[in-house]
Amino acid sequence: MKTLRDVKIGDTVSVVKLHGEGAVKRRIMDMGITKGVDVNIRKVAPLGDPVEITVRGYELSIRKADAEMIEVL
Repeated sequence: MKTLRDVKIGDTVSVVKLHGEGAVKRRIMDMGITKGVDVNIRKVAPLGDPVEITVRGYELSIRKADAEMIEVL
């Protein structure tokens, strides 16, 4: 299983599945990260947290813990 945290800077991947429960999963979906959407990794902070991504045409920063819940292909 490859997660969003494992993707290198500059790569574009497709979301396969969201792991997590309840409010955390809902928050990720509310940000526009849903099954089948393409995500581009723009930057990673020096200590690895947060990760800056482009999804659905806008830029977004997510925590490492949230990135680990997003399974990608």
